[in-house]
Amino acid sequence: MFGKKIGKPQNQIDSLIGAGTRIDGNISFSGGLRVDGHVRGNIIATGDKPSTLVLSDQATIEGTISVSHAVINGTVIGAIRANEYVELQAKAKVSGDVHYGTMEIQLGASIDGMLLHQDNAQSDNKVITLIPAAHGD
Repeated sequence: MFGKKIGKPQNQIDSLIGAGTRIDGNISFSGGLRVDGHVRGNIIATGDKPSTLVLSDQATIEGTISVSHAVINGTVIGAIRANEYVELQAKAKVSGDVHYGTMEIQLGASIDGMLLHQDNAQSDNKVITLIPAAHGD
């Protein structure tokens, strides 16, 4: 843990989803993305450079987040996968598992899910999602 080199987060916001905006669908981005609105879909960073997602306290995401750096102060309903850094600010409300390399949690943030530390050496492991069998009533 000590001495582990973390990639530098994106300081520049390249894209903005405003407070009055609602998006139904997946979003792929590179660089920096700030969300103040509502997204119903997955948010996925593309490319090999560091990416940063910033969610304001007004934002809601219903879907999986997959980025290198995440700063969350809004509501997330779904898993967060940040292979380098996650910051959960005071108004963050997460309903889903949080996969992280390094994490900071501020007083007031809430998580309804598991915190799963991922080592970069193990990040190439494949994850298989199990779907429960339907029960006949």
